[in-house]
Amino acid sequence: MDRRPPRTTSDEIDLYIRTYYSLLRSTGDVRVRAFEEAHSFSDSSLHAGARDTAPDLAAFAYSAARLPDCFAQVGRVIMGQGPEQFDQAGLPVRSWQTVRARGRRRAMRWDGGGTLAVFITSASDIDDLVPIVTAYQIEWNKLNALLRTAGKGEGDLLLERVGLAAEDSGRLRAALGIGWREALAIMAARPCDLSMRLLFGSFSQYQTSAQRWWRGIERVYLAAGERRRPIYFVSSNTHSLTNLLGGYAQGHREQIVEFARRADPEGLADPLERAVARGDEGAVSNLTYYLLRAYLDHGMAPAEARLAEVQRYDGESGIVSIETPGRIDVSAQLIDLRRLVPERLDPRVRIPGVEKLAASDALILNIDYPLGMAAYHHLARVAQGVNDLRGVYVMGKAATLNGRVGDVMVSSSVYDEHSRNTYLMRNCFSADHVQPFMDLGTVLDNQKAVTVRSAFLQNRDYMSLFYGEGYTVLEMEAGPYLSAVYEIISPERHPSDEIVNLSNRVRFDIGILHYASDTPYSRRQSLLSKSMSYFGVESTYACALAIVRRIFELEIGAGS
Repeated sequence: MDRRPPRTTSDEIDLYIRTYYSLLRSTGDVRVRAFEEAHSFSDSSLHAGARDTAPDLAAFAYSAARLPDCFAQVGRVIMGQGPEQFDQAGLPVRSWQTVRARGRRRAMRWDGGGTLAVFITSASDIDDLVPIVTAYQIEWNKLNALLRTAGKGEGDLLLERVGLAAEDSGRLRAALGIGWREALAIMAARPCDLSMRLLFGSFSQYQTSAQRWWRGIERVYLAAGERRRPIYFVSSNTHSLTNLLGGYAQGHREQIVEFARRADPEGLADPLERAVARGDEGAVSNLTYYLLRAYLDHGMAPAEARLAEVQRYDGESGIVSIETPGRIDVSAQLIDLRRLVPERLDPRVRIPGVEKLAASDALILNIDYPLGMAAYHHLARVAQGVNDLRGVYVMGKAATLNGRVGDVMVSSSVYDEHSRNTYLMRNCFSADHVQPFMDLGTVLDNQKAVTVRSAFLQNRDYMSLFYGEGYTVLEMEAGPYLSAVYEIISPERHPSDEIVNLSNRVRFDIGILHYASDTPYSRRQSLLSKSMSYFGVESTYACALAIVRRIFELEIGAGS
């Protein structure tokens, strides 16, 4: 049996967490400078240069990508669980502008001036947002000091006077977004002095948010007036399963290839041409799936109209998209297995007997994977609303301590920092289920995962202790999902600080797959710091293919 890993892995990180939670209990605004010392001395692996005088542009770019482009103008961040809380605080956020970040799905509203409202769906949002904002401020102020000594100038001239290398200048421009010139001028003009405030938050309110989210889905789930049909629950993204099952990209392949030749988005025209020339159908499909969004955005018709066209096409195959159900930014899709059109399926999921799905009574509920503890609340609420849960499948990003970016990790043991439980389970996937769909990466099974509280809340000493215990995967959702699984099969709430063996207790399928987007232990290139490459697309679709094929096999077997 697996030994439980060390319960406390970093006193510095524990101190940091206690610091910001104690300060955020205040009913007023808290200046971010109050977090800076604890943040800097936590020695976060994502912010290795926090205490250096030179800017850590990797940390700034990571943080800026997870904040909206308007953030250069923001001076105050207010976190709350729902519009009612903001109303009570005198903040009419319903009328504010909706803004989004490039690298993090999170509901946010901006007043057009200095205040940003952030909707939180679990404590994980706090653990994620506080270090991001703090790192942003620390690095902004280093850059402000450099820019003030550079003299007058703007845009590229100002960057040249600062003396940044071309690569670093490009990274800073990308971090500041489309309006980088305006943001750079603001950065040169003033230091950053942000404040944060947490409106009253409670566990019950997180559950209320999950209930509101489920109601938005349930209306579609029960729309046909039938009984509550069996569900396969999938936590992945909003594109992989629909691309494999809906067939729009397959049916418009020639147009997408021609678009790629003409526009060469992200330099992918050559890889696509090479894949076509060698007859690599898997690579061509993966690349056309990835290029579909750019193809829709650059068409003659408005992007919204073309997206609606895709959804109508998917609807013919029984795929219904539900955007932000209950105003919660975790979109969902319901996929009716009996309405799938075999001719439109990706050839890699057309397994023997696929035509028998026409007799299936089951649906796939695919959700855009939530952050951290929100996963627990969402799966727990789904289970309350579904009579027959036939499988739980999780596909997500992770950091790997022993692999490379683009590898896929299959874990059979998960240590959860939230509950401090070690969950042992029978993962329905092995390397054999995923490796056939990968040419570039490797699939590593029999791994052990750690569910961390935040990407920032880990340092090298922390990782070394876990690595010494054989834990090689750092991610954010598996532990909360398994806590929900425990409560689905048990008459009591999940325990704390125990070894929990789920292997012989769960009567439905469990499959967890992670693709490596970061290698913090070896400091190799991270997918988190650059645009998603084909290397990442391959592992994403390899995982999605394994999940779809598993569901098909179970349903076809059940109907035989």
